[in-house]
Amino acid sequence: MQIPLDYYRILGLPIQATPERLQQAYRDRLQQSPRREYSETAIAARAALINEAFETLADEVLRERYDTKFLNSTLPGASKVGESDDPNPNPPTLEISEANLVGALPILLELGEYETVLKLGRPLLSQPQSIRDSASQTVQRADVVLSVAMAYLEIGREQWQQKLYEKAAASLEAGQAMLLREGLLPQVRGEMQTDLRKLRPYRVLELLSLPLDRDVPRQRGFQLLRDMLQDRGGIDGAGDDRSGLSVEGFLRFIQQLRQYTTVAEQQLLFEMEARRPSAVATYLAAYAAIARGFVQHQPASVYRAKSMLIQLGRRQDVHLEQAICALLLGQSDRATRSLDLSQDDEALRVIRENSEGSPDLLPGLCLYSELWLQGDIFPHFRDLKDRTASLKDYFADPQVQTYLESLPPDTQASDRWLEVGYRQLPPLQPETRSAIPAPPHALPGCRICRALPHAPQ
Repeated sequence: MQIPLDYYRILGLPIQATPERLQQAYRDRLQQSPRREYSETAIAARAALINEAFETLADEVLRERYDTKFLNSTLPGASKVGESDDPNPNPPTLEISEANLVGALPILLELGEYETVLKLGRPLLSQPQSIRDSASQTVQRADVVLSVAMAYLEIGREQWQQKLYEKAAASLEAGQAMLLREGLLPQVRGEMQTDLRKLRPYRVLELLSLPLDRDVPRQRGFQLLRDMLQDRGGIDGAGDDRSGLSVEGFLRFIQQLRQYTTVAEQQLLFEMEARRPSAVATYLAAYAAIARGFVQHQPASVYRAKSMLIQLGRRQDVHLEQAICALLLGQSDRATRSLDLSQDDEALRVIRENSEGSPDLLPGLCLYSELWLQGDIFPHFRDLKDRTASLKDYFADPQVQTYLESLPPDTQASDRWLEVGYRQLPPLQPETRSAIPAPPHALPGCRICRALPHAPQ
């Protein structure tokens, strides 16, 4: 059979190589050992090809004859004019027996010819192994399996380096499937599995960043994310998903993927994670519920966020967020009480500065809430990045007004009622809070709030 290989490539030499370089390349080649999983038959066949290449090129007469044949096959003029646009339409080939292919495949792997290995090796594996196969045939098949598996592994790693993450995963999974069918090389299969686990964060980001109408691959991305969360035991869990991400690194990963997901997708994801329970997931679910409730004029979603924040408030200072929820629910007294409890001095300073001349802090809170939503919340949702936050439009919606009128009285007792059914959450750690967007501190002016109740004239 003919394979796309030549003596110069076997030794890693240019055609102009001197006898001294030929000797050195030959010694280097023999010292290089293929993977230990190869059989003695494959190792001997590889060595035989290397010896054959050296003996031919070391003999002046044989080399001259080989060079003539080599050049005739590689020069563009060797083919008919106009027959092909390829500058090298007839790459040099080497004739070997099928039995010696097990030695040629490792050499092709060493040369980085992974696609060629697949092209030559896969047809041999397409024929099912028979119980009548001799021991030598069984060994040869195992050597071909190893070469094909290594080609899949290296192709996957090359595609990973090229940032083609889904293609890389497909190559690795194809190699795994082949090894499972053959029932061979669990160690190589383990290498593939290790790479697939490390690829998962990259695949999640690649899939979720696809257009929203690419629902099937995006759902595959969410499934990969759920698998990672399950392995880790949640967003702030200490389990090992074998991605190589620390707890802090995983939090940054979650922050990164938020820009590729919609507000509805985040609310669904983080509310499910909050049931573990998880303080981080609860915090992010509350943010999603606030954003969704405000944009879609659904105060019930804001009310849901408020209940989550009340639970978090047992251990954290989330009074500022609670004040914003109370404002959106028309609970002005509750909003004021929450501000009184907040320890965010910088935010309170901005709110007070924008409430001068008013008997309460609502004008400043209105301003702060709009710019907090638009500047720090909306940018983290794929479908809200270009939205404008308008309290005037929100409160002018008749459905919002009807819902707010149906709420229980604005009392602390009603807030305690919200806590029923929610499990105790662990406190947010400092590094967790730092990974979650904070309200802005420097806020420009806003004329919209002047149309709202209690706004300064």
